[in-house]
Amino acid sequence: MLKKYRYDGSRKFKLSKVSTSERSMEKDRGKAEERMLKNFAEIEELQRRLYADKKEGVIFLFQAMDAAGKDGTIAAVLTCLSPHGVNESAFKAPSAVEQAHDFLWRIEKAAPMKGEIAIFNRSHYEEVLVYRVKEMWKTQANAKRIDLDKIMDYRYEDICNYEKYLWHNNVRTVKIFLNVSKKKQARRFLSRIEEPEKNWKFSGSDFEERKYWDAYQDAFEDAINNTATKEAPWYVVPADHKWYMRLVVSEIILQTLKDMDPQYPEVTEQRLKEFDSYKEELQDEMNGKDPDKKEKKDKKAKKEKKAAKKSES
Repeated sequence: MLKKYRYDGSRKFKLSKVSTSERSMEKDRGKAEERMLKNFAEIEELQRRLYADKKEGVIFLFQAMDAAGKDGTIAAVLTCLSPHGVNESAFKAPSAVEQAHDFLWRIEKAAPMKGEIAIFNRSHYEEVLVYRVKEMWKTQANAKRIDLDKIMDYRYEDICNYEKYLWHNNVRTVKIFLNVSKKKQARRFLSRIEEPEKNWKFSGSDFEERKYWDAYQDAFEDAINNTATKEAPWYVVPADHKWYMRLVVSEIILQTLKDMDPQYPEVTEQRLKEFDSYKEELQDEMNGKDPDKKEKKDKKAKKEKKAAKKSES
């Protein structure tokens, strides 16, 4: 079912050939929302197991054009996850300190531990999207040995190597591109301008970025084709219908966690025997018996038994 949205390097991705509005998984909004809630219940249970299992971590990263519904989708996903073992990181324009380091430096710090889920709101892919569209290498300092004509190739290679490194170290990377149409983006921008309660969502920079629409489309297409692997696949999700987009995202997360198959740790026979003693003490306490009194009584009995043996000898 998710196969049509998944790109793992086995086929070429052409952005102009995929729909931003199709609803092949579910055409009825009500049914889609019911199904999503059911998915969230399963995701919640699988996350508990993942946190207890502590054998593997996972990153779900989201990339999109402005007004695709990324923030709302992330918020919807977070509602079904426990705060324990879940971290969201929002990667905005890098600071001067971050720019002084390698471009993956700030990403590595946000990588999850085993048993954790990391949600990336934008990610290291900004470094092959905005970085490419604005040709930032022209205004940044680089060593003389760096071939600026190959800098994008270097970055694709570094990203693939980093995601493979994470895979080899028990962390999966699942990449989700929310694919909105230019027409739908315009409508959402207009609603932000016309509806007072949405004014805060709109800024002049959003409109300025829209002027680079075609360049961003090319950048997304190249980024996906150059970094889609079986270990770290991309999912290109239609984003013109937000309810459908959220259903598909819930399916992606659910399928990923099912594939990870986390399990609650097995309890040994020795631990089960210890539980019996804890259970007995707790039941005594609930029945009004003093566990300290029982302990003192046991010690007194042992002491008397030891004294009796000594007198016999």
